[in-house]
Amino acid sequence: MRNLGMLLLAIGCVTAIAGLLLIVAPKIPWLGNLPGDIHYRGKTTSVQFPIGTCIVGSIILTILLNVVLRLFRR
Repeated sequence: MRNLGMLLLAIGCVTAIAGLLLIVAPKIPWLGNLPGDIHYRGKTTSVQFPIGTCIVGSIILTILLNVVLRLFRR
């Protein structure tokens, strides 16, 4: 039961952080406007490929995950 409790707490924390990011993300002016982000606007369509933003987000999440995992190993 202890493992299940820890798993539920971890899932709850991740969900809370994701919700906070969704609330704060529109207030960050450079998010989605980095070099490498592709924006296409046609007559009736609009398509966005945030490649640069995804790369920066991936790097930040990798660093955070490595720090958290190193803290739990000790």
